[in-house]
Order: sequence, then structure tokens, then C-alpha cells
Amino acid sequence: MKQFPDSPHAPAETHSWPPISVVMPVLNEERHLREAVSQVLAQSYPGEIEVVLAVGPSQDRTQEVAEAIARADPRVVVVPNPTGRTPNALNAAIAASRNGIIARVDGHAMLPSDYLRVAVETLKETGADNVGGVMAAEGVTAFEKAVACAMTSKIGVGAAAFHVGGTAGPADTVYLGVFRRTALDRVGGYDEHFQRAQDWEMNHRIRQTGGLVWFQPRMRVSYRPRPNVKALAKQYFHYGRWRHVVSRTHEGTINLRYLAPPAAVLAMALGLVVAPFFPLSLIVPGGYALAILAGSLLTSSGYPAAVKLRLPLVYATMHVSWGWGFLTSPRELARPPGS
Repeated sequence: MKQFPDSPHAPAETHSWPPISVVMPVLNEERHLREAVSQVLAQSYPGEIEVVLAVGPSQDRTQEVAEAIARADPRVVVVPNPTGRTPNALNAAIAASRNGIIARVDGHAMLPSDYLRVAVETLKETGADNVGGVMAAEGVTAFEKAVACAMTSKIGVGAAAFHVGGTAGPADTVYLGVFRRTALDRVGGYDEHFQRAQDWEMNHRIRQTGGLVWFQPRMRVSYRPRPNVKALAKQYFHYGRWRHVVSRTHEGTINLRYLAPPAAVLAMALGLVVAPFFPLSLIVPGGYALAILAGSLLTSSGYPAAVKLRLPLVYATMHVSWGWGFLTSPRELARPPGS
């Protein structure tokens, strides 16, 4: 975790609209970075905006694109992130930023034009330390559309409002986030131990120190899902693995919703192992398969046949990968005591 010293050059808030620093962790974003930054700078926000790009060691021309953007617009600053890891990038960008409001934006995120305005209005109205909205998954290919369907369904991701939507109000965590700098200073920023789940983990610390995390459904950000089974399985495996690390680090942060996927994986594996001796044990994996097929039919209304056919595979990939990642999460990943 980091400490972020106040900048002596922080501009005074001469308007009712405070200046905002948008921090972006960037790695292998050559295709999307220019458009993502353009959408930030084109926000219908009356106050000042700066953008801090923390660029990791990319395998494409991301570094060159970022430097070209910064040369063309003095509102954009580029800082290095040698590790390439997201929490390190965010801390580096926050440390280099100047303003009292910090907005986290991904290098491929497409913001609606009123995103920052709504965020600041919500911060003022609620007194929250962090506000965020909906991770609006939108696919292009049939597989991506199936993933988007699953990621906006309670069957796929549970009842988290930032996935499935809901009414404005307090939340455990939100997508991305627009923070008060004082809250980030209070908790020491992102914990760089967490390669995944760092947003959930930091929002937990904000809430534990008396802060309020607020879900605002008007803040919708387009998200492009993984393009194939292999990439989706890897994503959800690491989600499960690091969510278990969070639960080991912060006692009492696990609940039945998080335990359902690993419990299902164990039950199905046991059913298949003992099936040669107790054929009735196939009821468990068979029942899961039937439930996934039924759930796919219920949640894919209005989608084309190509999406409907892929949805059962997508649901199973998300559930099994998350559950297996949770079950196999090494104890060595636990945060070292006192670190």
C-alpha cells in the first residue's frame, strides 16, 4: 500500500466543480487507448480534468501512443509502471496526480459523456468516499454476446449491482470508482499484493474505516467481454483464486454466494468419481447441467440462436473456473503478516 503526499501545486477549487484527476492503468492498449482518452477529455464536465497514464511494459505500441497523446495535450501525463501490474499502476498514477477527486478508468473503457459530472454530483449528494456504476458488458461476436448475457445475469455473477443493475445506494464494491483523495490517503491506496480483486479489497478497507461506497446506476461504462473460452476461463480462475486470498486476509468477508461455485465443483467432481460404484451420484453433475440449460433458456430471451447455443458453455466456464480457482488458491498467496 502507498501513501500519496499532497501536491504543493494542486489547483485551488475556484468553482463548485472540483478538478478531477483521471488515473488509467495501461498495458497493451494500442488499439483502444487514443479513443478511451479522447472520451475522458471530451466529458461534459465544467471543471478541470487531468489524465495520468501509468504505462506498463507492453508488447505493442502502447508506450508510443501514450507519449504522442501527452505531447498533443498538456492535460495528459505519462508515468512508468515497470511491474505491469494493475494496483502498482494505479498507485503510481495517483501519486503523480494533483487533484482531490480521483477517477479510475481502464485503458479500454468507453465512458458516457456525463460520467464525471454524475460522479461528482453523487459524491456531493451522498457524502460517499467512492461512487461507481454499472459494468455494462457488450459483445460483438456471438461468444462475446453470450458472455455479456452471463455477466449481466444473477445466474452468471450473482446479485452484485454493478453487474446486474439496481437502485442507487450503499454497496460493498462498485465498478472502477470515483474517489475522494482523502479516502485513498486514509487507507493507503491499492494494496499491491493483490494481483486481482484489488478493487473489492480496497473498498472493503474504505468501509472498514467508516467510509461509504455508493452504487450509482446512472454511471454506465461499456465493457468488452473476453473473446473465447480459454480467455474467459483464465479470467474467472484468477477471480476465484484472488477472492480466496481476500477472504483469508479479511476475516468475515466470504458468504454463501462466493462459496456456491467451489461447493458445486466439489460436488460434481465427487459425483463423477464415485459414479462407477454409485451410479445415482451422477444426479449431481446431471442436475447441474440441466439447471444450466434451463437458466440459459430463461436468460437468453431476445438473443439470436448462435448466442443461445453458446450460453450454457459460458455459464459452465465461469462457474467451474471461478470455483476451481477458489479451491486451488495457494496459501502462499496470503498477504504476509505485518506487510
